[in-house]
Amino acid sequence: MIIAQELESQQDISADVIFPPSDLYSDEPTVETELHLEQIMLLIKCLKWLWKDRYDFYAAGNLTIYYSPNQKKSEYFRGPDFFVVLGTERKTRKSWVVWEEDGKYPNFILEILSPSTANTDKEYKKEIYQNTFRTPDYFWFDPYTLEFAGFYLTNGKYQPLEPNEKGHLWSEQLGLYLGINQGLLRYFTPAGELVPTPEETAQEETRKTAIQAQRAEKESQRAEWEARRAERLAAKLRELNIDPDTI
Repeated sequence: MIIAQELESQQDISADVIFPPSDLYSDEPTVETELHLEQIMLLIKCLKWLWKDRYDFYAAGNLTIYYSPNQKKSEYFRGPDFFVVLGTERKTRKSWVVWEEDGKYPNFILEILSPSTANTDKEYKKEIYQNTFRTPDYFWFDPYTLEFAGFYLTNGKYQPLEPNEKGHLWSEQLGLYLGINQGLLRYFTPAGELVPTPEETAQEETRKTAIQAQRAEKESQRAEWEARRAERLAAKLRELNIDPDTI
């Protein structure tokens, strides 16, 4: 049934068309809901911010991966909701074309579940990512039911990841935990700290600056109070004919 649907979706594309290098545009449909879009953007934004000084990876969402051994757009393509490729050039792409990327497949894939795609993501796509892509880390997440699972490739088969005490799952490829925070999937450092968005980082810096300013103001007030106290004490000593500078 799934194969038939894929063929039907490709009926307007000639099976004999071979596209020139770098001319393959993504052919993915729009995401199903606003929450799906928010989740994809959040994952991309946080990882790019965390790795802002790195130039050896590619992270994208809802983008077509073309992997035809015949280098044809009309056969063998998938569109993960979110994926990361390591050991590649960080640049903008129209799609991910395996035969134009030294045969590289994603190191990490995450699918966002929905009622219409859940079975495909859990069975058909999982099999492709395991047997064809050989993607080491595969995750899925449902932003409505909060169903969350992860797998790692070992001996050619996906094995389920065991959550830590916080319910987070470790991605060996990213070197990060993934876990649910306020209804959305987020990254966590090996120490368990939430990986912030650029906006959250700016807010935290603003908060720290405000705290430092408050501390400086309190210190200034304390110093002023101490100075006035010393002046009153010196005045009292002088009334008693005692030179405060000799004490």
